[in-house]
Amino acid sequence: MSAVIETQGLTKVYKDFWGRPKHTGLDGLSISIQKGEVFGLIGPNGSGKTTTFKLLLGLIFPTAGTAHILGRPPSDVEAKARLGFLPEETYLYRWLNADETLDFFGRLFNLDAATRRKRGDELIERFGLAHARKRQIREYSKGMARRVGFCQALINDPDVVILDEPTSGLDPISSRQIKDLILELKARGKTVLLSSHLLADVQDVCDRIAILHQGKLR
Repeated sequence: MSAVIETQGLTKVYKDFWGRPKHTGLDGLSISIQKGEVFGLIGPNGSGKTTTFKLLLGLIFPTAGTAHILGRPPSDVEAKARLGFLPEETYLYRWLNADETLDFFGRLFNLDAATRRKRGDELIERFGLAHARKRQIREYSKGMARRVGFCQALINDPDVVILDEPTSGLDPISSRQIKDLILELKARGKTVLLSSHLLADVQDVCDRIAILHQGKLR
């Protein structure tokens, strides 16, 4: 079976203003993730997890090595259309409410109005936000905003879901719900790549893990 996510010698060296090497964020990472697998990247803060995600999403470019998602390079628009991403910090338009937020992200994926409403309603109910769906995001607690972030990551019904510290800022009940959701995505044949520095999180949901430290696969 061909890998859904694959990297070979993936390396990112950050440089200073003069182009001189300043910091190696990732050093020769080679991993292969299959369809329907929950794969965890674990390691302390600054170990290269977020750098890996940014490279896979095409937000930054590698210094060396290659990466492919769904058989395509990270810059490929068709591949991006089949991805869902939750960053570690939830960046949302604070003056929009939950309905407007999901409608906005649904439009970015060219979903028709009926599909946007249907998926938006399902996700809002799934994450327990129905009582606050008309409130502006700026009035939400961190945990509620995090749940809206999950909704936007799933609005396009992605084949691959990338989650950066998915339980960050969540209370124990919400954290358990997120873990159940990840297992539900796996049962539906989705591929999930997540990062965490909490061993309990990855132990509960991951099929395999890769341990990163100082940018290297250990």
